[in-house]
Amino acid sequence: MAREHAYRTTVRWTGNRGTGASAYRAYGREHEIEAPGKATTIAGSSDPTFLGDPARYNPEELLLASLSACHMLWYLGLCAAAGATVIEYVDAADGVMIETDDGGGRFTSVTLRPRIRLAPGVDRALAERLHHEAHAKCFIANSVNFPVGIEPVFEA
Repeated sequence: MAREHAYRTTVRWTGNRGTGASAYRAYGREHEIEAPGKATTIAGSSDPTFLGDPARYNPEELLLASLSACHMLWYLGLCAAAGATVIEYVDAADGVMIETDDGGGRFTSVTLRPRIRLAPGVDRALAERLHHEAHAKCFIANSVNFPVGIEPVFEA
């Protein structure tokens, strides 16, 4: 039986420079992302290519981070259940987005590159297999229409 989960966020534009969005270069791309019960507000903008603030997160980075975090959380949970203790996990994910001739665009791929340190004695083959299971269960990866690759590296 499927269970439904609902989420809510608020995105508040803070880039009105006095004339609103009256022209493409007249407004800032700054915005804030909030969610009920969260103490921290995420400072967002657009990619600097699209006149955004490079010091703020852009939607493309947040999508990449969501894919990475979802995979990591599934992987850690599956490893814990299988007795494959993970000591350290750091993912340096990459994504590729293309712009289309009409001004739109889309992601064409994302590659997760987690570096994992396992506890001594953990079966590495099991640890590798659990990446495939984590990918198959990841809510975010199952929601996108582009390939998400995983290239794990295990460290001693």
